[in-house]
Amino acid sequence: MTSSFSSSFSSPSSSFPDGRPLELALVSEHASPLATLGGVDAGGQNVHVAQLAGALADRGHRVTVYTRCDDPGLPVRMPLRPGVTVHHVPAGPPEPVPKDELLPYMEEFARHLIAQWRSRPPGAAGDTAPDLVHAHFWMSGLASLWATRETGLPLLQTYHALGTVKRRHQGDADTSPAGRVGCETDVGRGCDRVIATCRDEVDELAAMGVDRRKVDVVPCGVDPEVFRPDGPAAPRGPYTYRLLHLGRLVPRKGAAVAVTALRRLPDTELVVVGGPPADRAGGDPEVRRLRALAREAGVGERVRLLGGVPAAAVPALMRGADVVLCPADYEPFGIVPLEAMACGRPLVASAVGGQLDSVADGVNGRLVPPRDPEALAAAVAELLASAELRAVYGAAGRRRVLERFCWTRVAAATAASYLSVLGGRAGQAARTPGDRHADRSPVGPAGRTPTGV
Repeated sequence: MTSSFSSSFSSPSSSFPDGRPLELALVSEHASPLATLGGVDAGGQNVHVAQLAGALADRGHRVTVYTRCDDPGLPVRMPLRPGVTVHHVPAGPPEPVPKDELLPYMEEFARHLIAQWRSRPPGAAGDTAPDLVHAHFWMSGLASLWATRETGLPLLQTYHALGTVKRRHQGDADTSPAGRVGCETDVGRGCDRVIATCRDEVDELAAMGVDRRKVDVVPCGVDPEVFRPDGPAAPRGPYTYRLLHLGRLVPRKGAAVAVTALRRLPDTELVVVGGPPADRAGGDPEVRRLRALAREAGVGERVRLLGGVPAAAVPALMRGADVVLCPADYEPFGIVPLEAMACGRPLVASAVGGQLDSVADGVNGRLVPPRDPEALAAAVAELLASAELRAVYGAAGRRRVLERFCWTRVAAATAASYLSVLGGRAGQAARTPGDRHADRSPVGPAGRTPTGV
């Protein structure tokens, strides 16, 4: 039976029975926890991996995040914070590569992981072999599945986004490699446990043939000490109201829907955060598309495109908005709604994916159909018309974050999944001594490896 994150929060312990902390490997091949947010391939997963690693370290564990080296000047190992090290994996050219073009380098990535994780005597050069591996995104899962089959380590998988959902919504515009869905299925069947981020994802995985009994639901999280109602707010423009749209600047995130809705919202400005830095935004195709759309809609002077921003700038931007917009076509989970809620800001979001779990319609925000600027504008207008309603929704959102979505609770639930897997492995070893792979699925129908796709 699929376990819910709510039942895992009460786990009393997150270390081995002997009390020692865990050595954890988080694999995030394209989403470095060090990246600037808002780029095409830098968004919620970067935040999730960085914050989860930090929260697990706060529980006493030692975490290494493995991510692809995309700059020749990066050191092999770089501290992120106490208890967390980022390991830059040499796989492909040491330069930015779009994530949908990274699959050919996953064998090289996997071989590096194998070399790092093989048992070595104390004091030997290299990383300490982890107790378990937690892969993030499907290509990380593919490389990690291959590596853990070679090393016998337990593997947990978080997809962050599924190819079936992306193909359904994007159709021919989907740039994912042709074998993505098959690889995702192989990883889901071959890993020890899947950690899904929302209930909607469990149904998608079941349709792919992944056993519901091996899926735990643990949401994304937010730091309520960083994202809080009090604190500096970004300066306001000359208009009475401000709306904020924040995220990767790609069409599916719905910034165009927000721009179109602005026609029905007088005396209101829309701040769009994401994409390349402001000084390079002019060459970005999505920036050009949004600017043209704003001019055609007659709202060009009320739309501000800020480009990508450092993570530290986001809380002030949230606090400077009257309403935060999350009108994505689809959203595997969505961290931006949580950040808005933690800052006490009401939001209007599309009724898709993880936003069905995070946003309680009529309690801390409004849910509207995706790709519907009229519905978005109507819900926003209702909130802008009542400062009292905005305050009520904002306070409810803050309470909801503290009850469900702070990183301490997410890390506790994640650690409970880790311990469940480790306990199952220990029981398996007792039943079948000498065979560490007794009930592991193969890497695909014909032993597929990263180069076989």
